[in-house]
Amino acid sequence: MPLRMEQRKILHIDMDAFYASVEQRDNPDLRGKPIAVGHAEQRGVVSAASYEARKFGVRSAMSSLKAKKLCPELIFVPGRMNVYKEVSAQIHDIFHQYTDIIEPISLDEAFLDVTINKPGIALAVDIGKEIKQKIREQLNLVASVGVSYNKFLAKIASDYRKPDGLCTIHPDQALEFIARLPIESFWGVGPVTAKRMHELGIYKGAHLREYSLGGLTKEFGKMGKIYYDFARGIDERPVEAERIRKSIGCEQTLEKDISRKSSVIIELYHVANELIRRLEGKEFYGNTLTLKIKFGDFTQITRSQTVTHELTTLDTILPLAKKLLKEVEFENHPIRLIGLSVSNPRDEQEKHEAVWEQLSIDFDE
Repeated sequence: MPLRMEQRKILHIDMDAFYASVEQRDNPDLRGKPIAVGHAEQRGVVSAASYEARKFGVRSAMSSLKAKKLCPELIFVPGRMNVYKEVSAQIHDIFHQYTDIIEPISLDEAFLDVTINKPGIALAVDIGKEIKQKIREQLNLVASVGVSYNKFLAKIASDYRKPDGLCTIHPDQALEFIARLPIESFWGVGPVTAKRMHELGIYKGAHLREYSLGGLTKEFGKMGKIYYDFARGIDERPVEAERIRKSIGCEQTLEKDISRKSSVIIELYHVANELIRRLEGKEFYGNTLTLKIKFGDFTQITRSQTVTHELTTLDTILPLAKKLLKEVEFENHPIRLIGLSVSNPRDEQEKHEAVWEQLSIDFDE
């Protein structure tokens, strides 16, 4: 008989301040100090921040200039992606001692399905404790672990007591826990969606649960059904050991903000060429092009169009990218970053995962 949803045992494991913690581990002089992995120059961006830096409000994706203003003592450390990948592989070796059903989200984050596990341990929380201990003892790093019966709740549980957290949300506690949960903590609710929910009087899970499926679908489209289910502790998504690549993209942070059309077209040309190189390398075929623009004030927009033919060459991608660019007003709103991606693959069974790659930070995945 198939397992009921509440019988599943799912872990979400998130390494605490991963890049920064690796740097502090490997360099004793950095321990206990506020550090940021990234570059300190004017156009730099923080890739990761230690907990000492986070106390000052420093966060990933923040401009280096703003981070330095918030924390004048901040120490910038160049990233070492090869090292982070190697440590991530060591972490996954520990995961595989318990299960092979592992869904990586990033180098420092993964879901594990331990419903049936290799050691035959009855309680998922005991597996979480063992994994935390082995990561600490073998790698001298700290992980936070969330335990529940689905991915939505396991993810929330891992965030609940960070850093060095271990939190279990049992099926019989889920609805009460969700009712108290701020809407900003729900998976898929960003600042724009949170603002709209606040306008509707939705501030916590309990408020969200009061809305009908039809009402949420009307307000939020397909996501409405997901929010409706999450409010009721429902998330039937499996932990997928292999994920399908939905898109390939690349983006370029510019040396300085630009607003002249000719300059923007030149940068768009360079990004399109890099995208083609990656498409060829992965033998990826799709027919939806998405243009991503980030402005100097860090606001961003995307524009997409689907065509009948495959987007594989400069002749097919660049004209469409220029067409999408015409929908963007940038003469009085200088551009900081340009990105392009191809999605909607013809073969949904290609076994890859979606990714944007940052060209200007050589250690950013």
